[in-house]
Amino acid sequence: MAENFMEWEDRLSIGIPVIDIQHRRLVEITNKLYEACRQGGRAIRGHFIATLHETVDYTCYHFGTEDKIMQRIRYPEYAAHKKEHDDFIIKVLKQMQDYEDEKIYAPHAMVRYLRDWILSHIAITDLKLGTYLLEMKKTGALGKVIIEPEN
Repeated sequence: MAENFMEWEDRLSIGIPVIDIQHRRLVEITNKLYEACRQGGRAIRGHFIATLHETVDYTCYHFGTEDKIMQRIRYPEYAAHKKEHDDFIIKVLKQMQDYEDEKIYAPHAMVRYLRDWILSHIAITDLKLGTYLLEMKKTGALGKVIIEPEN
């Protein structure tokens, strides 16, 4: 890979290890998708689509992790946070289908959208969740909700 499209920065950390590890993985996958996009040409189309599917699969897995945590703590902003996730998946799936159906031919735009959405979602929405979880942890109200990565 020549250069990364996205770089993980400490400022993206929300302080919740299991989520931060998954966010780092999303950055890695976005870079992989970007590299597939950069290779271009019709021959690489299948590789780009396969990488896009991997991106969607991992994003759904990550959203599932956040969803479980938010439900367990009865996060007050759960509905709005989940709606952002759902809207994102719907949009990406639509773009992916349009690309596969050759209705759109702008994979770079898809990768930029993914990068921009991840960065803004982490910086605003996930940071709020992280702050809330850390406050719960500090006060002892977190209980047995797992925020550490599984070994």
